[in-house]
Amino acid sequence: MASENLTEITDQNFEVEVLQSGVPVLVDFWAEWCMPCRMLSPTIEKIARDYTGKVKVGKVDTDSNRDISIKYSISAIPTVILFKDGQVHQKFVGLRQEKDFKEALDAL
Repeated sequence: MASENLTEITDQNFEVEVLQSGVPVLVDFWAEWCMPCRMLSPTIEKIARDYTGKVKVGKVDTDSNRDISIKYSISAIPTVILFKDGQVHQKFVGLRQEKDFKEALDAL
């Protein structure tokens, strides 16, 4: 991944990195071949930088991590899910603007 502020989230570490996290977690479900996902990537990286220490930002490659993608009913990508205290707080489907994510994060 392109940024040191991003956490690679997998089927194996999802429980620890997301559900047991002490801070809110913004998870980007994406795939390498998905052009809208690639277009969203700089926004996700900027959020990760801007919210360092307040929010964990991670990415799940849906091709490599099918179990977690199925569990959260990821049927279209990009999908970004905001988790708080191990629960889904908000779900964004499709290409979204930075302000949409910031509004949701700032509301926490």
